[in-house]
Amino acid sequence: MSRIAYVNGRYVPLATAQVRAEDRGFLFGDGVYEVVHLHRGRFVDEEKHLNRLTRSLGELRLAWPVGRRALEGIIREVVERNRLHDNALVYIQVTRGAGKREHYFPKAGTRSTLVVFARALPAFPRDVDAWATSIITGPDQRWDRCDIKTVNLLPNILAKQAAKEAGAFEMAQVDADGMVTECASSNIWIVDAAGQLRTRALGHEILPGCTRAALSELLSAENLTLSETAFSLEELRAAREVFITSATSFVRPITRVDDDSVQDGTVGPVTRKLFAAFTRHVQGGLPNAA
Repeated sequence: MSRIAYVNGRYVPLATAQVRAEDRGFLFGDGVYEVVHLHRGRFVDEEKHLNRLTRSLGELRLAWPVGRRALEGIIREVVERNRLHDNALVYIQVTRGAGKREHYFPKAGTRSTLVVFARALPAFPRDVDAWATSIITGPDQRWDRCDIKTVNLLPNILAKQAAKEAGAFEMAQVDADGMVTECASSNIWIVDAAGQLRTRALGHEILPGCTRAALSELLSAENLTLSETAFSLEELRAAREVFITSATSFVRPITRVDDDSVQDGTVGPVTRKLFAAFTRHVQGGLPNAA
């Protein structure tokens, strides 16, 4: 069965789906996107993702292409048409539409472009030890509004490729002051040398991750406290535990940073506890409303 995508009001085979050559997403990266995880028919943290999409559209003064309820229906129709009922990823992209190639916004009334497609994902990880991975570190070369989930991802792509070529999964990005911001496609957390769970506070420097938000809401039930404070590259390297979060990485342990193991190179107790808590969350055992 060919995969089906939604493009501007039509459900079409993904292989032949098209947008206009003058679409501003293609020409300028003038657009935003969201990725939602489907687990056994349940859209994990859907409300959080659509709230973030609303914020991203507002920050860039982009018009909703359809109403929010209509978008929810489109997402479900795409999943149904692709017969995805277990583990899947749903991708949503909105651009400013097509118009004359010039840097100004197009004329009033130009219709936004909406694309939605989906693909199957591997089964949700069951073994936290097997799910552990490694990262490298490198300079953060992104623009100054990383809090908006735009399609301008070239620095992220270069960072991810550098990680892949180094045999790692991710790159932790470091700003000019030597402070860690986030990874190329995930938020990063540590349990520091003093035993404090930390992740960087929200701001223009990092994306407000939906998995980050969901996990933060689970901490009190696990008797854990979070310090939303930036940490340095040196603190990252000295950390007791390191893990990353995203809609497709979930809670993923990091057992190696650059050429060094994180402590003894095994998954730590806090990461293990939070992996279990988030697994319950994904399975519907805990609330996931925004």
